[in-house]
Amino acid sequence: MFATYQTIEVLDLADELAEMINQSEAMSEYHSAKRQLMTTPVTQEKIKAFATMKERFDEVQRFGRYHPEYKEINRETRRLKRELDMDEVIMTFRQAEMGVQSLLDQVGILIGESVSEQVKVPVGNPFFEGKRRHGGGCSTGGGCGCSVG
Repeated sequence: MFATYQTIEVLDLADELAEMINQSEAMSEYHSAKRQLMTTPVTQEKIKAFATMKERFDEVQRFGRYHPEYKEINRETRRLKRELDMDEVIMTFRQAEMGVQSLLDQVGILIGESVSEQVKVPVGNPFFEGKRRHGGGCSTGGGCGCSVG
């Protein structure tokens, strides 16, 4: 492939965009939340306990309800999962993750629409699906009310 001036310019602009995303408030919050997640001993203990129980659950799952410890391990796994979900540090981390995902979805949609309205951009947030003329996943040929271009 030969590098043309346009190709180099697009690559430079892509690098600028990546740097802007890395310097964004959403990314800063994400890194802060991740650092907090990795350095909070109580949260790390909960994660390790859940991972261990999840391994036991996977072993028991092979036999299903017929395994003698199925109910107890299933119940304990769900309890530990709830504990993880309710942990303040983990909730903050997940919110920060969603913030970064939202930013990336917005950028992807803007880039896709700048190329063409018919470009389908996969997004991780259903909120953005409605912002597009066609989200790219109805597979009904326009039966959902989208305009299939």
